[in-house]
Amino acid sequence: MYEGPVQDLIDELGKLPGVGPKSAQRIAFHLLAVEPPDIDRLQAALQKVRDGVQFCVSCGTVADGELCRICADPRRDRTMICVVEEPKDVQAIERTREFRGRYHVLGGALDPLSGVGPDQLRIRELLTRIGNQEDGIDVSEVIIATDPNTEGEATATYLVRMLRDFPGLTVTRLASGLPMGGDLEFADELTLGRALSGRRTL
Repeated sequence: MYEGPVQDLIDELGKLPGVGPKSAQRIAFHLLAVEPPDIDRLQAALQKVRDGVQFCVSCGTVADGELCRICADPRRDRTMICVVEEPKDVQAIERTREFRGRYHVLGGALDPLSGVGPDQLRIRELLTRIGNQEDGIDVSEVIIATDPNTEGEATATYLVRMLRDFPGLTVTRLASGLPMGGDLEFADELTLGRALSGRRTL
């Protein structure tokens, strides 16, 4: 245990996701060693995050203005919506350069044990987006890209149930299976089972 502000800083850094006690201590002592202007820039960036970050009124991801750059881009395909849990998932899919539609960020996944139900997520907004034509264009496909874990699967199942009554709407789920470069012997049963059930004709 260190004294005073140093220990307070370590404690606060340790609350960040993925930062354990040792990492928090390393970061704290790094910050002690840097020049004051570097600390000022970090402080200014944190202040901007606290005071200036907005969320897109359409999809719910982080935005500079009312609409994010993806929703504001007229070249994006308005007939496709990819549903993700968090804004970071939007960036993960964008890095693939395979998807040219738009997104919808739920703000989490269903987790009744933690008190997260449908009303805590942006599911109602998704249903409204699909039900209302945007510039006369119908949404024809919703891709569910929630995480492949218990909460993500529960969320996907719930969404499928809510979306099945929309006429002409195709609901798809991201495929899951074996990673490229992996060995079969190291794959768990669930992953291998998903890969088998999701096999495709060559």
